Amino acid sequence: MKYYLITGGAGFIGSNFVKFMLKKYQDVHVVILDNLTYAGNLGTLKNELKDPRCTFVKGDICDQEVVKKIFSGYPIRYVVNFAAESHVDRSIENPQLFLQTNILGTQNLLDVAKKNWTTGKDEKGYPAYLDGVKYLQVSTDEVYGSLGETGYFTETTPLDPRSPYSASKTGADLIVVAYSETYKMPVNITRCSNNYGPYHFPEKLIPLIIKNILEGKKLPVYGDGTNVRDWLYVEDHCKAIDLVLHKGRTGEVYNVGGHNEKQNIQIVRLTIETVRRLLKENPEYRSACRGEVNSSEKKTPDNIDDWMNDSLITYVTDRLGHDQRYAIDPAKITKELAWSPETKFEDGIVKTIRWYLENQDWVNEVTSGDYQKYYEEMYGSR
Repeated sequence: MKYYLITGGAGFIGSNFVKFMLKKYQDVHVVILDNLTYAGNLGTLKNELKDPRCTFVKGDICDQEVVKKIFSGYPIRYVVNFAAESHVDRSIENPQLFLQTNILGTQNLLDVAKKNWTTGKDEKGYPAYLDGVKYLQVSTDEVYGSLGETGYFTETTPLDPRSPYSASKTGADLIVVAYSETYKMPVNITRCSNNYGPYHFPEKLIPLIIKNILEGKKLPVYGDGTNVRDWLYVEDHCKAIDLVLHKGRTGEVYNVGGHNEKQNIQIVRLTIETVRRLLKENPEYRSACRGEVNSSEKKTPDNIDDWMNDSLITYVTDRLGHDQRYAIDPAKITKELAWSPETKFEDGIVKTIRWYLENQDWVNEVTSGDYQKYYEEMYGSR
């Protein structure tokens, strides 16, 4: 049995990775460490937590005693760190929280893992480690900064973060590199483009737009909507992480991109069009449509052509330090590990929207309470 510590495993990408690993491998035991903040939800893992190969621990990656207890209780051989404060808007409001979790939390994980994996010193005096151990840091393309109209981020692109979030992720990456160089610790870093798919918390663009469309609410778009992002279906990302974890060259960084560049406004318009089409083609989905009566016109599933259209779009004040374009070149991971994105955006967005239409109980659960207050603070007055 191979034991994995997956931090942030109740969040979006982490939970999808837990599901992927338990489905692909029989000889794994997954220990999930998650603090269950706004974006972590145990309901996402309700089926996996019934599996004896899955253990959940509630705790903060900054808490050394919690992490030590996991290593003393389980023979952890792989650490995959998804745990992070991850929303740029929140980082602008509270930068310190991002520095604490993303940098100090990463260092804490590295330190406990190093102490538990070290077996002595090698012939050159460097720490020697247990066979088959590895720490993988899940990072982001935002550490590279912003691109112009052409070009791509590669693994050698200089780091140039522009927001408190991306700066904290850059700091975390550099700590991981330092442990590799100083202690010869077996590590990898993956840097991905924007993920989308099931279980995505609706503060991010695509799930937020889906939710607002179904509720007949305005769709907030920053600036003029021309900012470009590269989109990666979350299951494709999970496959890439699995390959890097088990076959990636120790100490290397691998970029994971989707080859799906879209302007934000294109994403919004395509999502409106797709939601409307699916509701018309599948009457069973119409119960998910809760168009509000916020004018003299009744918004119902029966007259969606009248109101479920581009008139829902509203342009809001641009985000501070909003990067214009991200685009990743995944040539290295393709050449070395034979990975490439399998899901075209036009197919992935339909799969994603279908999932949200069919899982409204999950959406309602994660968007109750504090999320509503946060939404009003971020977008209500813009």
